[in-house]
Amino acid sequence: MVKNVLYLSYDGMTDPLGQSQVLPYIIGLSKKGYQFHLISFEKPSRFYQNKNFISKICIENNIAWHPLVYTKWPPLLSTIWDVLKMRKLSMNLHQKHGISLIHCRSYISALVALSLKKKQSVPFLFDMRGFWADERVDGKIWSLSNPIFKLVYNFFKKKEVDFFVNSDHIVSLTSAGKAEISNWNIIDDPTDKISVIPCCVDTDRFNSDSVSQSQKSQILSKLQIEDTQYIMGYVGSIGTWYMLEDMLNFFDRYTKEKVNPVFLFVTKENPDLIMAAAIKQGMDTAKLKIVSALHHEMPAYMSVFTCSIFFILPAYSKKASSPTKQGELMSMGIPIICNDGVGDTSDLIFKYSAGAVIPSNEINTFELTDFCFDRSKSIEGAKSYFGLQNGVNTYANIYKKIIN
Repeated sequence: MVKNVLYLSYDGMTDPLGQSQVLPYIIGLSKKGYQFHLISFEKPSRFYQNKNFISKICIENNIAWHPLVYTKWPPLLSTIWDVLKMRKLSMNLHQKHGISLIHCRSYISALVALSLKKKQSVPFLFDMRGFWADERVDGKIWSLSNPIFKLVYNFFKKKEVDFFVNSDHIVSLTSAGKAEISNWNIIDDPTDKISVIPCCVDTDRFNSDSVSQSQKSQILSKLQIEDTQYIMGYVGSIGTWYMLEDMLNFFDRYTKEKVNPVFLFVTKENPDLIMAAAIKQGMDTAKLKIVSALHHEMPAYMSVFTCSIFFILPAYSKKASSPTKQGELMSMGIPIICNDGVGDTSDLIFKYSAGAVIPSNEINTFELTDFCFDRSKSIEGAKSYFGLQNGVNTYANIYKKIIN
């Protein structure tokens, strides 16, 4: 008998994150006999641009996709409105299909899952993705000096305990996050109830052998970069957590002796943001290259990197963070330069000889001269730790345990 699973995501499937960290898992689990009903919230511009692409993926994999419009304005009230829309549609789908399990991604979705569990006794998996309320504060999105944001923060911290206690299972992205939750002593058996699944990667697709020399040459030609140049690469959004000025500063110091170095950003961010930060640093902007790419194009762009870099603000909430790009870069066999204090990131760099870790308290003074990088070990580490099929199998075991 097919089991109906309701997957709730406040992230959009037309966003890069939905395509890398939601759909691949659902596709893999669909092949194991689960029928998915996927609710997501789509930003209008991306939805109209990519909806046919996502619809095709869902139809091919027998996924019933129910996209809703993401409401951005006014703050807080728009989120309440979206939660109400999600709850109404979730209830309708349960009444129509008889949902066996709710898989909720992060805290907003968990509000709806908790409600359905209490009212309809539908079990739910709390796929927490990080300490969401603390991320809002650490990222200066919510200021606790504002009484409204303080009220909202306290509400979610109280709900957080409800999610942990009343969910049927919990998934943390990191072992560091699991250890932190265990220290709170609110779960009877955290070892059994919490599983660690990092941001997994399709290691077959993020494979340097799948990128031809012709593809590399085309990219270098497009970017007007010679194949003899030293290319430090950055992929993904800049946003709240990534320490752009510190990365630019490090690039300037580290590449002084390199051959005609270039800092290549593969990102959908506004190039003006990066250029302005570089000018503020007194950096030669001729060394910067900024390009936007679709998710399926990322392996080809990564393949031209000499090394890669990401510095993430080492805030409390980042204990539970797993950078998607880490698994992708390791799988491509590209050395990583990162900072410590972020989830399991540095432990994995050391374990798999995947690059260099900069002490966060010395980030603008540390002189990196050499680092331990073993390409084969890094690639094997990506397959064994970040491999998509490993993540799918772990989710499948959790589903089976909850539903049975």
